[in-house]
Amino acid sequence: MIRLALDVGGTKMAAGVASEDGRVPEFRTVPTPETGAWAACASLLQSIADGRAVDGVGIACAGPVDTVSGVVAPININEWASGFALVDAVGALFPGTRIALAMDGAAAALAEHHHGAGRGTPDLLSLVVSTGVGGGVVLGGHIAPGRTGNAGHIGHLVVPGTDELCSCGGVGCLETVASGPAAVRWARIQGWTGTTGLELADDSRRGDARARAALHRAGTALGVAIASAAALLDVNLAVVGGGFAQSGEPLWIPLRESAARHARLSFIEDLRIVPAELGEHGTLTGAGLLSLVAAI
Repeated sequence: MIRLALDVGGTKMAAGVASEDGRVPEFRTVPTPETGAWAACASLLQSIADGRAVDGVGIACAGPVDTVSGVVAPININEWASGFALVDAVGALFPGTRIALAMDGAAAALAEHHHGAGRGTPDLLSLVVSTGVGGGVVLGGHIAPGRTGNAGHIGHLVVPGTDELCSCGGVGCLETVASGPAAVRWARIQGWTGTTGLELADDSRRGDARARAALHRAGTALGVAIASAAALLDVNLAVVGGGFAQSGEPLWIPLRESAARHARLSFIEDLRIVPAELGEHGTLTGAGLLSLVAAI
């Protein structure tokens, strides 16, 4: 019997066999297609299973999700945005198999708690800062899912300094300031001529004032959101990962300074904000840990 881990995102899907500690040492990835997302997902899972009996499947999916119904509605997978019964679909592939679903940010938080920067800490907030801003919460050593599994959606906290319309339909969300594409978009309005978050980070290190201003703006907003969430949740550790979080000191210095300005209550004065350790594999590792839960 094997346990499968599945990570479904707007850019790629990844799947592998989970080991006894929830890690996924070998896995395969495929791009998430604009159409035919389930067909691609099913083909990936079947190739990983390779005809072997499956005891449990852990699924981490971009949100929103509904862990009660097993329906996902990720805003970055257009054909699923109105709802797709992912748990039922996976269950039809592997009849009788137990399945656990979590939002991708929650899975990443669980992985960092078990195997990454949150080892030994029972309570933490996790952020994934990339093409969007995701997050998850671990309290008492377990994912805090909320009513439908979406607790930790920190990218949709409203922050000062923007009234931009968000892809979620709201206005002023953190994601409209602090995601890689949002920072690039703002920098270009200021006259910067690059096109990617990587270029933005590189130019900021070279001293480009517009690139540095965009990263300072993003980092400041992230610090505000982290301090706010820490006060709400009573946690003193925030783990920050994702591709755009690799932008270095131009992002991290204002992030930490901003958080320190706002985290003034006695129970969060010792708030630590640290880089994630698991990198791009964190969400899939979280799915691997979920597969262990499913198999119990």
